[in-house]
Amino acid sequence: MSERVHESVACVYCGCLCDDLRVTVRDNRIVRVERACALGASKLMNYRTDRLKRPLVRRGGRLVETGVDEAIDRAASVLSEAKYPLLYGWSSTSNEAIAAGLELAEEVGGVYDNTATVCHGPTILADHDIGHSSSTLGEIKNRADLVVYWGCNPAEAHPRHAARYTVMARGFFRPSRKDRTLIVVDVRETATARMADRFIRVDPGSDFEVLTALRVLSMQGELEGPDEVGGVPVGELEEMAEMMIGCEFGAILFGLGLTMSRGTYRNIDAALSLVRDLNRRTKFVIMPMRGHFNVTGANTVSTWETGYPYAVDFSLGYPQYNPGDTSAVDILARGCNDATLVVAADPVSSFPAPAVRHMLRKPLVVIDPHRSPTTMAADVVIPSALVGIEAGGTAYRMDVVPLPLKKLVDPPEGVLSDEEILRRILGRAKERRRKG
Repeated sequence: MSERVHESVACVYCGCLCDDLRVTVRDNRIVRVERACALGASKLMNYRTDRLKRPLVRRGGRLVETGVDEAIDRAASVLSEAKYPLLYGWSSTSNEAIAAGLELAEEVGGVYDNTATVCHGPTILADHDIGHSSSTLGEIKNRADLVVYWGCNPAEAHPRHAARYTVMARGFFRPSRKDRTLIVVDVRETATARMADRFIRVDPGSDFEVLTALRVLSMQGELEGPDEVGGVPVGELEEMAEMMIGCEFGAILFGLGLTMSRGTYRNIDAALSLVRDLNRRTKFVIMPMRGHFNVTGANTVSTWETGYPYAVDFSLGYPQYNPGDTSAVDILARGCNDATLVVAADPVSSFPAPAVRHMLRKPLVVIDPHRSPTTMAADVVIPSALVGIEAGGTAYRMDVVPLPLKKLVDPPEGVLSDEEILRRILGRAKERRRKG
């Protein structure tokens, strides 16, 4: 019986990408995970559950097992013959696989889009407009004396975020909880709100108004007219503005409660502008709370490969970018694409019904380690190794810091990594193009 302990393992659950895990492997099986949150530990301990182990192709209306070569050939054929394929997903795989996927999208003249299009896409659009003052999570841990969680609930979605990077962390200049103040802004009281020194409850859909009021208070010191804004008494907003101006280092960390509520990217415009204004008086940073462990990488790799973070259209032979037109949901809802490749995502479970209906009417290729509604509806399914567990690589933490991912165990026999599968499909697609 062989046993090995892996130190400094990066957790491949959420955008925190906690890289201090200790994982014990016995006989090619993970038997113990230390330092992880319940969500991360569950993913690592149960990585074998509901796995796909053999490639599948649809014949006579049924998915039947086949060999890897045939599945890759079928996938290459689908993408090469399509006039306008969509390549979607990418947020739960490695940077190396994402780079291969972008090359494939360019080769077949398709559209590359990642899951940011339905989560923090508005954040990126606002960043184009305003720019932002940011930092690493390490700087927030060591320096921030005021932390604002806005429209997010890290106590349940990113369980170690507060303990590793913000109010519960032992920082160099902020060694204890009493050295920090936590403000939570949300439409309801959450587990994170119950940890806060100050909870600001806002009316649903009123974030833009509240952020604008804070901008006025931070610059002018007073707000004329209403007694409340967005359901928040002006007195509370005045106190919050004073706390933000008076801190030494502040940080706003925001989630989908801000990006996917009424106002979308205009909410983020207001938040980025507030931080810009505050930096005239003190030091303030802002950062999105990213969900999938490498959704930041899906945007970052795309940006340094094409100049654009998502919704990249290669149909004219060069990258174009027009979110709302070249983004996945819009393309599917309009019925524009004639084939889809999904990598490490499950859009059938999350996309609007019209988009899913069109996706299922056209050839669908899926590369994923697990069974899902998307794999069960596909025409070609290629199982892949779990990145950060059965395959190595790199990923970007939510603060755009790249971290290595370790291979801890071997994948099921014959199962390849996302990168290798995509490279093989790319090779077959290039062969077809030369012959055609």
